[in-house]
Amino acid sequence: MPATDSIVVPPRAASAPARSESRSSFGFALAVVAQILMMVAASAPSPFYPVLAHDIGFDAVVISAVFAVYAVALLLTLLTAGSLSDHIGRRPVAITGFVLLAISMLLFWHADAVVMLFLARIAQGVASGLLIAALSATVLDFAPAGKPQRAALWNSLSPGIGLAVGALVSGIMLDLTRDALVDVFSALTVIYVAIAVSLLLLPETAPRKPGAWASLSFRLSIPASIRADFWRGAPAVVAGWATGGLFLSLGANIVHGELGGTAHVWQGLTVALLAGVGAVTAFVMRGRRARTMTIFGTAALAAGTALSLAALGTGSLWFYLVAAGITGMGFGTAFSGVVASLAPHIPTSQRADAFAVIYLLAYLAFGVPAVLAGMLVGVFGLGAVCVGYGVVVIALAVVALVLRARRAE
Repeated sequence: MPATDSIVVPPRAASAPARSESRSSFGFALAVVAQILMMVAASAPSPFYPVLAHDIGFDAVVISAVFAVYAVALLLTLLTAGSLSDHIGRRPVAITGFVLLAISMLLFWHADAVVMLFLARIAQGVASGLLIAALSATVLDFAPAGKPQRAALWNSLSPGIGLAVGALVSGIMLDLTRDALVDVFSALTVIYVAIAVSLLLLPETAPRKPGAWASLSFRLSIPASIRADFWRGAPAVVAGWATGGLFLSLGANIVHGELGGTAHVWQGLTVALLAGVGAVTAFVMRGRRARTMTIFGTAALAAGTALSLAALGTGSLWFYLVAAGITGMGFGTAFSGVVASLAPHIPTSQRADAFAVIYLLAYLAFGVPAVLAGMLVGVFGLGAVCVGYGVVVIALAVVALVLRARRAE
């Protein structure tokens, strides 16, 4: 039996009309699509960084700083407003998040100076911080009756799918069109406004409860029912998301500077392979136990990262792409395994709060190591930083594998 079979979902009355079930199906589908498209925005700028660095005039340190303000804004928002939808409802939080996301895409669209990039990433970070917990909780709220495991599956698949699509489409557009910045970010602006409007059609699933203002204080609240398993799964989350952070911040520079991949599609393809293969692998392994997925994922992370370092040593782009795919298997399944082990034990009233903490850890790992790596590039060089980064990821993945292997299901 899948590990997510016991997820608690809001009960539906036996006499509810078929139209209500139809609206729930629509709500589930819209929430999943919204999750995926939100993550498209996270990776879409990555292939543009070398182009913008050339056009505007900045180096790897500035790329890291732009990445840093996104991570900081996202984390501060998660810390303060991560559980807000548990108090005022999912819809107002999600709609506000997509309006802000549309504004951030508008700023990217007109980015002609470093300050515009900073403003775009700050707005995007705030929007993502609002949306991550609210949308994850919404997916759980609309989980199909009798099939609650689908909610945990899509909560873990959506980030990988969105990251893959965003990076690959941006890379392709950079090679195909003469004004890719406008083509990509104008389209995303329109899409996010459309999603915000569509969310008005959803019924509210989270009843209002007091304490909204109090919930905006800085706090970390891990439900007691998942606390021990959360910390056991933490190394796996950190290893996987730290890998994603490196690919999204400096991945294009690595492919271009270290491996000679001059076409933008190659730079987008590395992120697409990492995130896309991760999503496909998580889907294929969806029926496996959470323990099995976590063990497989951490082993793949360690092996794929080691192969990536070997590819950098030989200067082979094709070898690196293969290694990125293997690493992606771990990127998808390690996180999926951790989510699947935690989700069944999260109390209904604490869903947004719990997912805020899970993604807080993920985005700390996503942003902080990548920023440090960018700062060290100017001192040690990109190749040496990649080796050090890879060694740390391998060590974390091995620790996570051992911790999970030693604990019975």
